[in-house]
Amino acid sequence: MTLDKNFDPAAIEARWYAHWEKSGQFRPERGDAEPFTIVNPPPNVTGSLHIGHALDNTLQDIIIRHERLKGKDALWVVGMDHAGIATQMVVERQMEERQDKRTNYTREEFVEKVWEWKEESGGAITGQLRRLGCSMDWSNERFTMDDGMNAAVLKVFVDLYNDGLIYRDKRLVNWDPALKTAISDLEVETVDTKGSFWHFKYPLADGVTLDNGQDYIEVATTRPETMLADMAVAVHPSDERYQSVIGKEIEQPITGRRFKIVADEHADPELGSGAVKITPGHDFNDFEVGKRAGFAASEMLNMLDGEANVCQSADGLIPEEFIGLHRFKIEGMSGARELVVQRMKELGCLIPHVTKNKDGETQEHDAEPRTIATPFGDRGGVVIEPWLTDQWYVDAEALAQPAIKAVRDGSIEIVPKTWEKTWFNWMENIQPWCVSRQLWWGHRIPAWFDDAGKIYVAEDEAAAQKQAGEGVALTRDPDVLDTWFSSALWPFGTLGWPEDMVPEKPSPLQGRGLGEGESHDASDTPLSPALSPEGERERMVPRPGLQGIQFMKDVPWKRLYLHGLVRAEDGSKMSKSKGNVVDPLGLIDQYGADALRFFMAAMESQGRDIKMDDKRVEGYRNFATKLWNASRFCEVNGIGASKTLRAPEAKLPVNRWIISEVTETLAALDKALGDLRFDAAANTIYHFTWDRFCDWYLELIKPILSQAEKPSPFRGEGWERGSLTTLPIPPSPRPSPLKGRGRLTKPAPLPVGCSTRSL
Repeated sequence: MTLDKNFDPAAIEARWYAHWEKSGQFRPERGDAEPFTIVNPPPNVTGSLHIGHALDNTLQDIIIRHERLKGKDALWVVGMDHAGIATQMVVERQMEERQDKRTNYTREEFVEKVWEWKEESGGAITGQLRRLGCSMDWSNERFTMDDGMNAAVLKVFVDLYNDGLIYRDKRLVNWDPALKTAISDLEVETVDTKGSFWHFKYPLADGVTLDNGQDYIEVATTRPETMLADMAVAVHPSDERYQSVIGKEIEQPITGRRFKIVADEHADPELGSGAVKITPGHDFNDFEVGKRAGFAASEMLNMLDGEANVCQSADGLIPEEFIGLHRFKIEGMSGARELVVQRMKELGCLIPHVTKNKDGETQEHDAEPRTIATPFGDRGGVVIEPWLTDQWYVDAEALAQPAIKAVRDGSIEIVPKTWEKTWFNWMENIQPWCVSRQLWWGHRIPAWFDDAGKIYVAEDEAAAQKQAGEGVALTRDPDVLDTWFSSALWPFGTLGWPEDMVPEKPSPLQGRGLGEGESHDASDTPLSPALSPEGERERMVPRPGLQGIQFMKDVPWKRLYLHGLVRAEDGSKMSKSKGNVVDPLGLIDQYGADALRFFMAAMESQGRDIKMDDKRVEGYRNFATKLWNASRFCEVNGIGASKTLRAPEAKLPVNRWIISEVTETLAALDKALGDLRFDAAANTIYHFTWDRFCDWYLELIKPILSQAEKPSPFRGEGWERGSLTTLPIPPSPRPSPLKGRGRLTKPAPLPVGCSTRSL
């Protein structure tokens, strides 16, 4: 093969990647070698490659290729997440475009349509990962709703329920009125919005007054509509202004509901009047105050339906004129908020906000303007409503204790070590995990109810019926599991569990992963997705830790590497709303995948975020071009690929020098990659290639090559046709990055940057 004159990354990358995949180069086929596994965190089936994926998968690819070159039977598991909310949204939007809707179909018919969409349009990201050059085992691609994962999900849910670690409870959730489902804290985005802060008089009942003679308590709120479900007013137990009225009652002006003044440290004496209205059914802080005040969740009042429209409360005291109104103004129509303010003003219970104009004249306003941190659903796009509802929960606190111990005793090594504090913060403050979602697409919860509401949990309906007894009518729970419930099982559910627990059904991947073989067979260095400290780390890192230890009785990873964010060039966090999101596919089109990968590796310094810099990516494309031209120079002078891994017996001083430099470079690379110092590995390759090989070695051998007979500087030195393949970056295209697939005494880590694929 003769190298083209010009370096064309797109053509080279596409040709060689297709060859590698077609010839099975990414398959683990060294049965007698030590296994090494990385389980790639599954991207959404609806997703597209973003810059965080580019960083994360580049680092994983570096490690998996390096381990292959060290002779291990390396498996990089790949697959996709079914993305319950996102996928159902995509399919429903397509239906709306055809003037159709989900409710025109049975559940089974709709789910079948989602499967059809998945087969026709889902999974674009897998092609994009190929463009990035990821050497994943595509022949064993998995899906969180394939048969194997379905079996794992059912078993885990049933076992956790039988162990008392999954339960059904009535609690507040983040309710998305647009999607009509509960969502997690991590699916909520807080946005600063312009709002108002109202002050109201809450009359004391039965003629009671404060010590100063005032017959009301002043409360303030940004959500006046919630007073329709108020159940208490809280004051600080040490606030002297209210000592005489603790335990006395308020009479709410609109509903006429009477409720007590309670002492609770949630009330801040320094903030406003020091008194806080308590709506335990519609505020997370108030929910906790309500519990401390003695209210059971079943007693807390709910005033909104699933679309955030006012419904009648259990005590029937909400006036009829409010029923059916939206919680606040929407599409130009006033809602419950506006009507509450109007009625309180008419009742003389609105305390105006007083200001002065530029002429010094006093002006009264209904409310004080405020900028309010408002929670929005990241997909539904509407304001989240704290809503009291029955959901399924995992006792995450109980599951977290072994994970805490694993890091403390060194069973899990977190790199960099500074992240240990964050790990303990996650685990020690973990809350009950709400795992139910009000969707049709996903793993349906394996629970059935009889007419009396008794619950039967089993892997199938026949087993549930057996528990209930013959003739007992059962209805299956309509909810599905949070997508992250199945993703938490990914490190072992993709490697044969629970099928490999059956002796006559050995796992096709026996010997890898947890619960299969000795503990050292587990993944040595899987990477955390860790795409943002607020997001993926908190979702994908702790949960497999909890479930892996619970079911495998061993840690899911020996080492956990937490890398930084990729930020915009100015250091700000990338955001679609800011318009500073960088498309990695655009960078690949412009500079090539290897230039982007080398940039990611070179910039990845433990504990630090990466600032995106197109100029640096361009610089690494130039580096690849430099290497290409050096390779062409060697080729035209008779220096080609080596047929041996041994260095020659060099006689010329220049050859002895370059061989010693190669040896030192390989040692430095092995150390850098062993320490997960990707920046050091990339810089080692860069400086060897540019400074030593190109600037010095090639220049030093030019006089020899320019002689009339053009003898090779290696002729007779032990390398046929002269070989530079012991270099960490081979100077000419190779038919396979894994050719020979044998253990190397001095491994040449090809995965970093342009050495991975182009050359």
